Amino acid sequence: MLAIKNCKFFADGPQIIDHNILIDGGEIVKISTEEIPNGYEIVDAEGSYLSPGFIDLQIYGSGKNLFSAYPTAETLKQMDLDLLSKGTTSFLACVATNTPEVVNRSIAAAKAYRSEAKGFLGLHLEGPHINAKRRGAHIEKFICKASLDEMKRLLEYADGTVKMMTIAAELQDDEVINYLLDNDIVLSLGHSDANFEQARAAYDMGFKTTTHLFNAMPSIHHRSPNLPAAVFSHPKAMASIIADGRHVDFEIVKMSYRLLKERMFLITDAVTSCNIGPYQHQLLGDKFITPDGTLSGSNITMLQAVQNCVKHCDIPLADALNLASQNPAKLMDLGAKIGNLKVGNRANLVLLSENLDLIKVFAEGVEHLSLIN
Repeated sequence: MLAIKNCKFFADGPQIIDHNILIDGGEIVKISTEEIPNGYEIVDAEGSYLSPGFIDLQIYGSGKNLFSAYPTAETLKQMDLDLLSKGTTSFLACVATNTPEVVNRSIAAAKAYRSEAKGFLGLHLEGPHINAKRRGAHIEKFICKASLDEMKRLLEYADGTVKMMTIAAELQDDEVINYLLDNDIVLSLGHSDANFEQARAAYDMGFKTTTHLFNAMPSIHHRSPNLPAAVFSHPKAMASIIADGRHVDFEIVKMSYRLLKERMFLITDAVTSCNIGPYQHQLLGDKFITPDGTLSGSNITMLQAVQNCVKHCDIPLADALNLASQNPAKLMDLGAKIGNLKVGNRANLVLLSENLDLIKVFAEGVEHLSLIN
């Protein structure tokens, strides 16, 4: 049993100060100003910010090996532990457009690891059913149209480990999309050349979100509204964004937040250095590129994305924290378990200094990690 005292946090409005958070069995059991009962180990936050742990729904690697190059349970464990130490307490491991063999090996790794997973939620398949015109760093020879039989085989083999798929809706048959939706796959419109009507139809059909807004899609045109305009105008469509200043300029992140508010969430789309396999990433300054010079995944953490939102995008701290926790949890329908600071939620928490440096990480199944003494 653990108690965190003297912390500041946000709950439906202004920050709340000097409340105690009681944790038992990995869950938040009480939030109050009452005296802490006997038997609790006490952590004094000394006025620091307490937030739900960060949730990254699109990440390719963290710590060392790139998952798609080394699709094993050991790589998922490496990612899990490294991300926990950086404040990301839940994540989807992402697999880019690739061969069926690599996808199947990734699924096998996910099934082998899930029984011991800490923050690993499952897989996000970003492709291969995308639009080659908007492939970005994805490899064209692996891009293909989905078939219903293929999707049935995939989901049967995945056994619940595939949680999200990025698809170019304008190129896929309705029967395929409906099958995926019927099987509770969160569909994200991305690497797509959809016009306004096509994108709107996809969201109306059941696509809940959009993959890395502004990247791998047409730019907004004032005489020809298209995918980004459809996201902004739709009442329910959500969108992820990479707030690194490289993939999307901070002014555009700021504008997107003002238009989307709670419909926007942060991802890292982070990769690690890799010199084997079809996806090779080289660190050039503060960004990753492929061997031909194409911008690939990011080089930031979720905490850095939050910091960038506050420092460069004029996003209030409470909202920036929601972009990294509450909003992605809502998308994945996990808000009753993670992403919120409320009684009954899993006690996946991060403690941040006034300067938004990471002090401690609290997560179910691991000892709380002290990052700053």
